[in-house]
Amino acid sequence: MGDLVEIVAYKPEQMLGALNEVEKKYAPEVLYTAGDIDLLRTGPRVSVVGSRKATEEGLRRARALTKALVKHHAVVVSGLAEGIDTIAHETAIALGGKTVAVLGTPLDRVFPIKNRALQERIISEYLAVSQFATGYPTTPKSFPIRNRTMALLSDATVIVEAGERSGTIHQGWEALRLGRPLFLMMSLVENSKLTWAAEMVRYGAQALERNALGDLLAPLPERAVGEEVAI
Repeated sequence: MGDLVEIVAYKPEQMLGALNEVEKKYAPEVLYTAGDIDLLRTGPRVSVVGSRKATEEGLRRARALTKALVKHHAVVVSGLAEGIDTIAHETAIALGGKTVAVLGTPLDRVFPIKNRALQERIISEYLAVSQFATGYPTTPKSFPIRNRTMALLSDATVIVEAGERSGTIHQGWEALRLGRPLFLMMSLVENSKLTWAAEMVRYGAQALERNALGDLLAPLPERAVGEEVAI
């Protein structure tokens, strides 16, 4: 796959514009890209992330949320992992939307391997980004690092479903650290077993429910007043 991919390296500020002091502190020195770099320069970007071992209800919510974002011309960002991430990318593509994959591997590697065709299509028609150079070894630590970078590249993050030890939690905290809007599905906030969800709400995360979807969509173009989407 690596022989067919044109990889272009950028400094984060070349992609995002001037960074503030907090962003500079945690941003990678270089980001490697393959695909349409303009997807990081135009339109609002919203991360849709969650558990690899998602429930059917979690997958349904991810589809509904992605559908709403595509309708309002947001770029759907996710991490190409199994579960919620895969559904977010696939739904955006199926609906004619735009998507960006932020990888936990170098761009010439695929994980999970079952997403090879999806990754190739995203590189060909959309955009894939990695902070890991070709040949860099992939370890379990690579994926939480990837989540930090995904938060940086996104204007907002929505956590759809995540357990107490999910790597997705790292992105939530990073979004809050960066001052980016963070939304949690109401089902997470109402789950008393999830200590991380309640703590994130105390630090500024917002619960996302059916009648609160406007809080996320309000800054995006062409939102119908009072519109509700079943999530």
